[in-house]
Amino acid sequence: MKTRNLAMVSVLALCLAGCAPGLPRYRTDALTKFSAVRMQWGERARAEEFTSITDALEAGDRLLERNRVSDAEQFYLLALRKSELVEQQLAAEKTRQEAQRLKAEEERREAERQRILEEQKRRMVEEREREAREARKKVEKPVAVKEKEREVRHLPSVHTVKRGETLPQIAAQSDIYGDALLWPLIYRANRDQIRDPKRIWPGQMLRIPRNVGRDDIAEARRLAQERRLQ
Repeated sequence: MKTRNLAMVSVLALCLAGCAPGLPRYRTDALTKFSAVRMQWGERARAEEFTSITDALEAGDRLLERNRVSDAEQFYLLALRKSELVEQQLAAEKTRQEAQRLKAEEERREAERQRILEEQKRRMVEEREREAREARKKVEKPVAVKEKEREVRHLPSVHTVKRGETLPQIAAQSDIYGDALLWPLIYRANRDQIRDPKRIWPGQMLRIPRNVGRDDIAEARRLAQERRLQ
């Protein structure tokens, strides 16, 4: 209602402009700035300030109707300054909102980049684990085949040492273990007659352990690599 009344008074004031040489100079500027604020949704965003500006303009128009030009000019100037202040506040708010929007957009992009990086890391870890599993299968399969072949054949449980033989040579024989690195298995089973694994004698009858597990085999290989026999 106030805005409608203000519009009517504004028309009246413009009509008076033709016959009133003392029309306040701030009125046109105040109305122009007021319209600019209104176009920027000032009535909704700054309702209290908008009402105050409207009151100042209407007060100025009422004084202008009574030909109190000087007094009316003070209210128009007040309305102009308030409109300028609200316009600055609206511009600052718009700038702040735009900054928040840009920040939120950057945070969203950064979160997406992090998500992609984490996904790439996860896939790399999974790929390495898969390759490690495949590598273990390739290592374990020949061992399993050799063990199965030894189970099928009637393997000796005792070996008589021949001249020039060493424990690695005995372990490498196909009817023993087929692997020179498994000599610690023979050494451990015959500690009662072998004091030094580098020294064995022709004619010695060495026990050949058959019921050995994977852990025993792995441990034997580790020891053989640490203590290599010539």
